[in-house]
Amino acid sequence: MQEHAVTALLNLSIRDENKGNIVSSGAVPGIVHVLRTGSMEARENAAATLFSLSVVDEYKVTIGASGAIPPLVLLLNEGTQRGKKDAVTALFNLCIYLGNKGKAFRAGIVPTLMQLLTEPGGGMVDEALALLAILASHPEGRAAIGTAKAVPVLVEFIRLGSPRNKENAAAVLEHLCAGEQHHLSEAKELGIMEPLADLAQNGTDRGKRKAAQLLEQLSRFFEQQQEGSGTGTG
Repeated sequence: MQEHAVTALLNLSIRDENKGNIVSSGAVPGIVHVLRTGSMEARENAAATLFSLSVVDEYKVTIGASGAIPPLVLLLNEGTQRGKKDAVTALFNLCIYLGNKGKAFRAGIVPTLMQLLTEPGGGMVDEALALLAILASHPEGRAAIGTAKAVPVLVEFIRLGSPRNKENAAAVLEHLCAGEQHHLSEAKELGIMEPLADLAQNGTDRGKRKAAQLLEQLSRFFEQQQEGSGTGTG
């Protein structure tokens, strides 16, 4: 019964005028219950419904508070391609709200996203990088991404990714390097300078901006290193 109800709610939620009625009627906890316990198809429909509802800013809080984030991360891990897409788009919307980011980190979202970035086929790369770029602005996110040994993966996307992926990879790396100089050192050793210079010239507007910020960070880092080595030998 619940599974049919979620399918009906999904169809209703597509229309903007229905979203408020669904949330105000108290349906969100039931949708989350199906997301946790339903069949794979029902879980996917529940995720798609939450994605549809989470377009509205005020509902991001309601959905996050209802415990939706851990089962969405789980679906992102083990769903079909469609389920993963629904989960990642819902999580993207939800994580725009700062209060939901911590919930996502605690649910293990960063290792899951890193797995999506490196899996063969790469069908989820665009979404995973876009979500990482949102999460990287949070201190907890930076720490988790750093722990996940993301720098080589990000450098590779800056080198070989699509324009959008280069942009998002640079955004993640810029956040990562802002607080931790060893990430700058690692990126330099991995040969980031040339692809970064190319991105600064030829990327999207945001890609150019992020590349320029990273190049500036690297430049400052080199200067500090040279000053340090200069005082050491003097």
